[in-house]
Amino acid sequence: MYQLVALRDSVRVPPKFLESDTKAAVKKALQENVEGMLDKDLGVVLCVTDVREIGDGKIIPGDGAVYYDTSFEALVYTPELQETVDGEIIEIVEFGAFVRLGPVDGLVHVSQVADDFMSYSKEGALQGKASTRSIKVGDKVRARIVTLSLKHNSPSKVGLTMRQPGLGKLEWLEEDRKKKAEPKKASK
Repeated sequence: MYQLVALRDSVRVPPKFLESDTKAAVKKALQENVEGMLDKDLGVVLCVTDVREIGDGKIIPGDGAVYYDTSFEALVYTPELQETVDGEIIEIVEFGAFVRLGPVDGLVHVSQVADDFMSYSKEGALQGKASTRSIKVGDKVRARIVTLSLKHNSPSKVGLTMRQPGLGKLEWLEEDRKKKAEPKKASK
């Protein structure tokens, strides 16, 4: 889920930013320090949108920077369990497909791609055994987050499923929608 959050932090403003006004300097320092940061509670900080308050600056001897206690607003993406997400397949491997969800990537295990036995093909796709459906790099998909482990200094894990109604490759969803919309033929 994308959201705007209010945060407080002490920010180190290096000398190179001190030429501009204080608010602009603090914003530049925050952008450099927190944008792209992953926090297990917040998720991924995408951008600093506003600096609300700036306290008095503190100078530490031997450090040319100025430290400001500040409150600011940031746009963050926090993946949530059971959230439905749209993404793009960025890599296919024997055990599943990696999906770009914007600021984070998730994995759809091969057993969670479809209600069909999916196998890895030499063309770099996952192919269904009973159906002829397949997924490959570049395909757009809809999935649900079923496992989540966000960690700051180690790989984060976002597990996805596409085996529920309304989930899967977007082309499959459109095909299914059209099939349901077709009038049924009367049997004799």
